[in-house]
Amino acid sequence: MLFLPKGKFGLMFKKLICFLIFLIPIVAVGQQCPSITFPADGQIDVPVDATITWQEVTGINGYLISLGTTPGGSDILNREATGIINSYKPPVGLPENIPIYLSLSILDFTAQPIPCGGIVFTTIDVITPPPCTILIGPDDNAANVTIVTDIIWEYAPTATSYTLSIGTSVGGTDILNEVNVGNVLLYDPPTNLPQNVRIYVTVRPENENGSSAPCNEESFFTGTIDDPCTEIDQITGDIISLGPDIAFPTLFIKCKESSPILVSAEGDADGFRWFSIDGNNETLLSENSDFQIRNTGNYILEAYNLIERSGIQIECASTRSFKVLPSEPAIIESVNIRQLTVGKQVTVTVVGNGDYEFTLDDESGPYQVDPIFVNVAEGSHVIHVRDKNGCGIVSRLIERGLKSDDFPNFFTPNGDGINDFWQIIPPEEIPDVDEVVNGNISIFDRYGSFLFHLDPKSIGWDGNFNGMPLPASDYWFKAIFSNNQEIRGHFALKR
Repeated sequence: MLFLPKGKFGLMFKKLICFLIFLIPIVAVGQQCPSITFPADGQIDVPVDATITWQEVTGINGYLISLGTTPGGSDILNREATGIINSYKPPVGLPENIPIYLSLSILDFTAQPIPCGGIVFTTIDVITPPPCTILIGPDDNAANVTIVTDIIWEYAPTATSYTLSIGTSVGGTDILNEVNVGNVLLYDPPTNLPQNVRIYVTVRPENENGSSAPCNEESFFTGTIDDPCTEIDQITGDIISLGPDIAFPTLFIKCKESSPILVSAEGDADGFRWFSIDGNNETLLSENSDFQIRNTGNYILEAYNLIERSGIQIECASTRSFKVLPSEPAIIESVNIRQLTVGKQVTVTVVGNGDYEFTLDDESGPYQVDPIFVNVAEGSHVIHVRDKNGCGIVSRLIERGLKSDDFPNFFTPNGDGINDFWQIIPPEEIPDVDEVVNGNISIFDRYGSFLFHLDPKSIGWDGNFNGMPLPASDYWFKAIFSNNQEIRGHFALKR
């Protein structure tokens, strides 16, 4: 509880607190997107083991980076969080000799991503085999290594896969014999390693140009089991974990303004704990098997069994980390229509914190990830934009054209604030009048004499001409569609 001082000093202190609270959102709103400092936009021959860097931005919760092989794509990396570190090095390198599309977002003080655009660069064409690598877990000649260890090695620049051999003698392959484990930096043996022996490991990096074989063999010594949360199966000799098995997703999507997501920890366990993660800080949120996710961010589910060891009850726990990312329906920012030799090209531009796909006319699809449609037939069409995460569909009518009902039949410029101006009434489904009106609207008197051009984005005509009020009468107008068709009509000026 906060105790405030009394008297005049207390009043000043309360004002200071209010000012600081008011200042917080102002500081947050003022965040600027960083510029990517390496690689440069359009740069070629970028190394596949390049470290991507950008300007540091202070006062934010972190950065999200995506990498793909298509504009806006994320097939290489999908919104990876880097914390407050303003750089990222792909752990297994980048694909060679291909354009890479990079997009960056910052996380504001509410943990909401703010898109910051991106660049495209092209990686180098690799023409040599990769170098050899070394073990980093366990280290070469390490002792008392647990028999449930993973085999971890350093990234070998330009490597696209690794072939692994494991044995209990020099050059041995009795545990694993020349298996290509893919483009990864870790191998989890399917069975436990033998106890109290030297394990020999050879890792050979490869790419389309071959390998740098032979690579040095490394080794380490395994130890005995002393984990109180494991025991040996007396029949098979396998090591059994006494912690619960956790089957739980690693990613959830929460739609903007949606209700909390109810999740449940499945499986048998003596207890559960849910934590939120903020940097190195863990906050206990619940100790029930069910949990309501209200906010986006990083979380941990911990399940544990209570085990008796020498008259002492201990917890044998298993944990699962998961993320909750935000998503929302798209906002259609613009629709660009370009005449082609056959049909038209329609390009949709959207903004929003989501992963979107597009279709024309039929809301049920099929949808495509490309926001560009070609060979679109003449006439009215509807653009549908769907969030892939299920957060909604937005639609927009395009090329509706104009109707006589879009123009008032009369106006009364008498200064009473009602019908004082004559102007096109934009259709609700087409908020941007530039999509249907090509240029200005022409106004004529009842005899067909041209008076002036009316800007469709202005407040409208006030009934004056050259500063003088025109008489009550019928007047004519002509408006041209964006497809160069035109509509003519008349209206009454009443005084």
